[in-house]
Amino acid sequence: MSDRKPLRVGMVGYAFMGAAHSHAWRTAPRFFDLPLQPQLAALAGRNAEGVSAVADKFGWDSAETDWRRLIERDDIDLIDICTPGNTHAEIAIAALEAGKHVLCEKPLANSVEEAERMAAAADAAAARGVYSMCGFSYRRTPALALAKRMVDAGRLGQIRHVRAQYLQDWLSDATAPLTWRLDKEKSGSGSLGDIGAHSIDAAQWITGRRITGVSAMLETFVKERPVGGEFVGLGGQGATGEDVQLGTVTVDDAAIFSARFEGSTSNGGTPDGGTPDAGAFDGGPIGVFEATRFALGRKNAMRLELNGTRGSLAFDFEDMNTLSFYDAAEEPDAGFRRIQVTEPQHPYTGNWWPVGHGLGYEHVFTHQVVDFLTAINEGRQPSPSFADALQVQKVLAAVEASASDDSRWQKVPS
Repeated sequence: MSDRKPLRVGMVGYAFMGAAHSHAWRTAPRFFDLPLQPQLAALAGRNAEGVSAVADKFGWDSAETDWRRLIERDDIDLIDICTPGNTHAEIAIAALEAGKHVLCEKPLANSVEEAERMAAAADAAAARGVYSMCGFSYRRTPALALAKRMVDAGRLGQIRHVRAQYLQDWLSDATAPLTWRLDKEKSGSGSLGDIGAHSIDAAQWITGRRITGVSAMLETFVKERPVGGEFVGLGGQGATGEDVQLGTVTVDDAAIFSARFEGSTSNGGTPDGGTPDAGAFDGGPIGVFEATRFALGRKNAMRLELNGTRGSLAFDFEDMNTLSFYDAAEEPDAGFRRIQVTEPQHPYTGNWWPVGHGLGYEHVFTHQVVDFLTAINEGRQPSPSFADALQVQKVLAAVEASASDDSRWQKVPS
């Protein structure tokens, strides 16, 4: 690997996403033939002791307590942002203007206005050969990437229904502690932006169609939570007792919305250039979305089902190496069949283990690094771009606007 041009990475944030990204940067060049050699140059975090310990644990060469130092350093080529959403815009724009590539975790920002500024900065930087990408990592799940390939090939015909759920249960305990994810000023929204954004991006990406309007409901089941306690993973156990300090939850616990996707293009084809089925209605698919962190027993059920005129696809991340497919022409009476997505010809899987030896959550971040570095080396815009992420941000804003207006239909700006 010594003959590859180095790409020196500076990462901001070192908790949950920081661990996943650190693993990906170290692993990607060892399983994929990358054109660039990532080097873990520096890790930034506000707590000097904490960031130094994590830098040592995950193999970063140095540690900083101010992300601005990463921007100033000449030995950093790319900034990886793994911080709460309220910091994304400032860090990303500064990095792009300094000539550094940017990988930013989702959702892109905490508001449409911030996301618009980030997308504008990304466009200006791309003209100078500096690229950015938003971390909608589920795109890199082999089964979902295969679903995208099958939809693009016309295996489902015209898409009529989109059903998307993202179900977790880590906040079901009313005494779980108050974390930054429950503070709107830091996180932007609750289940809607934290996990619902993944479903929105995946649905738009796989269908090749934007969401044009929504009708929504948001709910916060637990209004107050303990400020202190034992923090484990995303949640933990809040402090108990008569004198426990409680803080207000300012985000949604659950989000539900219906959606309309854009229809056919003016020439009678589909947005991705395909040909619609004869006589098929193509006013655009309709969709139903649900995101919650209160679904007891569901640990990370990111689900997506598409029903078309020729067939259907269904996916559940809790069974992430499997894609269910129904072909109405070949097997009209058989129902869904399970595709084990571990064959060498499937997306990404040929670089890993023998057939049948499944992948895990961490692999999608490795694939993200692979795709990002490949695009940078080829001088093309990586996907999803900040413009793609801005579109998701507009859907999130429309959902919130609808929910605050008695679920009235809200158009999503193009």
